[in-house]
Amino acid sequence: MNRSRFRFLGQGWLFWLAVVLIFLLAQWVLIPRLNEFRRTVWVMFPCIMAIICLGLNFIFGFNGQFSLGQWGFYAIGAYASAILTYRLGERFSYPVQGIVVQVPPLLQKLIPMAEISLFHFDAGKSGLLLVAVLFGAVLAALISLAFGYVVLLRLGSDYFGIATLGFAVIVQVLLINSDLVIPETKGARGMVGIPQMTSFFWAFLFLVFALVVIRNVLYSSVGRAVVSVREDELAAKAMGINTLKYKTIAFVIGSFFAGVAGALYAHLYAFLSPLYFGFQKSFDPMIIIVLGGLGNLTGTLLATFLWAITLEGMRIWLPQGFEAWRFVVYPIVLLLVMLLRPQGLLGKFEFGFLRAPKWPLRQVAAEAAPQVAEATAGNPEPQEERSA
Repeated sequence: MNRSRFRFLGQGWLFWLAVVLIFLLAQWVLIPRLNEFRRTVWVMFPCIMAIICLGLNFIFGFNGQFSLGQWGFYAIGAYASAILTYRLGERFSYPVQGIVVQVPPLLQKLIPMAEISLFHFDAGKSGLLLVAVLFGAVLAALISLAFGYVVLLRLGSDYFGIATLGFAVIVQVLLINSDLVIPETKGARGMVGIPQMTSFFWAFLFLVFALVVIRNVLYSSVGRAVVSVREDELAAKAMGINTLKYKTIAFVIGSFFAGVAGALYAHLYAFLSPLYFGFQKSFDPMIIIVLGGLGNLTGTLLATFLWAITLEGMRIWLPQGFEAWRFVVYPIVLLLVMLLRPQGLLGKFEFGFLRAPKWPLRQVAAEAAPQVAEATAGNPEPQEERSA
């Protein structure tokens, strides 16, 4: 008898239990020990950066498309969601009063809080943030569909990367002059007044969502077709795979998650400036996925947090007056890693559920043997035909 098993987004209950435990450990044990700056820069912002890096790794690492335009879709998701919440933020507010649990004195060494507030949130603003994130992500995906399909028809390889870099520059120029059409953005001065609604819960939730979705797509028939284009595009075409279709799918999925990351970023810092979305910053996700290993999801997560902690940590660790030297030390470390370990920090190693599933092999010959024996016994072959 087949027993029903709980599965959500293709994962069993053990996986989701581990996700909840990791979240509670970070929320109750790690984050209370950090000040607001380190909580933002070392925990929440790396979660957001990991989302855009996972999407770029799906485009470049798994599909082989050299793209430098993800920062443009990141900006689209940020501004689109910020405009929506800026106009509607004051209209939606439905506070939910949760419960407060006192932490026993024996546990306060582990959980540095006297009390824990459970289920205390603003349902209206949470719903608005969810809608805004999806709006920014879908808009970024639709623009990438139009841009990617037209460009992919004509360009490939490095030329595609140059075209996407040009797209990111165009987006920045449009944002600088956007106040002529949308006054709320304030153009080059930067957009202020954005509701600050991104918390660790939302950053962690969307990071897990991006990780699970990309993993599931990767190990599906669509994912195998996407990877086949990277391995040998001519061979994939010869096998009947529509390479343009799967290139476009990979590009749209990566851009969708860039839009998600941009929306979360906008509501984390509550300020947007077109200068932040310059083409120089578009190299950060590329550096991270190369450092972690192309085509490696675990390496992307590890490299993102190492990048954030190291880059901002050197601001604290370096002597006063030498903070700018972190932009010299960091490239030197990156260069050494590329020389000593060109396959990335983790190479092809994947952790836990991110590994490729091992499908059980069917014993076709053993199953068919009794049926063949029955057919042979029921219809014996004539002796003369055997001798012939």
